[in-house]
Amino acid sequence: MAARIVLNESSYFGAGSASVIPDEVARRGYRRALLVTDKGLIGVGPVEKVEAILNQAAIPYTLYSDVKPNPTIENVQQGVAACKAADADFLIAVGGGSAIDTAKAIGIVMTNPEHADIRSLEGLSPTKKPALPLIALPTTAGTAAEVTINYVITDTENRRKFVCVDPHDIPALAIVDSRLMASMPKALAAATGMDALTHAIEGYITRGAWEMSDMFTLKAIELIAANLRASVLHASAAAREKMGLAQYIAGMGFSNVGLGLVHGMAHPLGAFYDTPHGVANALLLPTVMEFNAPASGEKYRDIARAMGVTGTEAMSQSEYRMAACAAVRELALDVGIPQHLAEIGAQEADLPALAEAAFKDVCTPGNPREASESEILELYRSLY
Repeated sequence: MAARIVLNESSYFGAGSASVIPDEVARRGYRRALLVTDKGLIGVGPVEKVEAILNQAAIPYTLYSDVKPNPTIENVQQGVAACKAADADFLIAVGGGSAIDTAKAIGIVMTNPEHADIRSLEGLSPTKKPALPLIALPTTAGTAAEVTINYVITDTENRRKFVCVDPHDIPALAIVDSRLMASMPKALAAATGMDALTHAIEGYITRGAWEMSDMFTLKAIELIAANLRASVLHASAAAREKMGLAQYIAGMGFSNVGLGLVHGMAHPLGAFYDTPHGVANALLLPTVMEFNAPASGEKYRDIARAMGVTGTEAMSQSEYRMAACAAVRELALDVGIPQHLAEIGAQEADLPALAEAAFKDVCTPGNPREASESEILELYRSLY
C-alpha cells in the first residue's frame, strides 16, 4: 500500500512573514484577489495588517466577510458569487479554520462549477481541477486549515456538518505570521490550541498513521504541551509563535492520515449548537482518549512523555495510559476548557441524535478502537 503526503507548494513562518505577499503574488502572476474573512476579525488588527500590505503594493482586492464561525453552504455559495463579481483569479483567506475552509470551498467551486450545490463535495471529493489559487493566513493557532486537504461545511437545513477531503483544495501558499495571532483572546487561544492538540493526538493514534506522520504529530504534541499555557494565560508572543508552528506541524500529519472519534463526535455539536469546533474537541478529547486506550498499543507512553510526564519508562502500560489522559485533562483545565456538554448548551434529549450523527461521521472510521453507536451515546452521556 502506498502512503501519500500532500503539502503546500510554499510556506512561510515567523512574525512579519505576511510581508512576502506582494513578491509571491508578482512571482505567480496573480491579478486580483477575493479577500475572505469574517466580520469578527475586522477592526481588531489581522485583516487591516493584510489590507495595508495589499494596498501598499497596489494589489486589487474585494473583501468578502460573510463567513460564520461554522461556515455554511450558503456562505460558500455567496462567496462564489462574490468571487465571480470581483473577477478574482486568486483568493486570500485571513482567519481561523472557518475563513480558510470557506475560501477552500469557494476556490473549488470556481474551477469545478458542477459542484455548486456544495453537498456533492462531501467525503472524498470527486473534483477534476485544482481550486483557484489560495493564500492562507491563519489568525488562530489551531485548525491548520492552511496546510490540510480537508474543509468542513455546515448543512443547516439538515442540521449536520460534513467533511470534504480533496488534494485539489490545499492552499498554494501558507503564511503563518504570529503577528496575526496576537489579538486572540484567551478563550480563543485555549480552544484553538486544544484543537491543535486533538489533531496531533488523533493523528498519532489513527488507523492510517505511519512513520512520517508520527514524526509530525508527536513533535506537535511536545510543542503544544510546552507552550499552550503561556500562550493562553500570558499571551506570550514567543509561545504564540511556537503554537503557530505546532498547529501547522500537526496539520502536516493528520491531513494525510485522518483523525478519529473526537472529531466524529465534535462535528455534530457544531451542527446542532454552533459550538466552536476547538471547544467541542477539547471537551471530548480526554474522555475519548480513555475510551481508546485499550487500542493504543505503546503510543500513550510517547504521548505522556511528549506532554512532559516524567518516569514513563518505569511505568506499566496502565500507568502510562492513565498518565497520558491525565496530562491532557490537566492542560484543558488549566486553560479553562468546559468539562460538560451542558455547559455548551447541549440538550440531553438530543444525545441519541448526536450519537447517530457521530457514528456516521467521516472521521469516525479512523478511530483506533471501533465504536458502536450505543458506545458513542454512552460517551456523550458520561460528559453531559
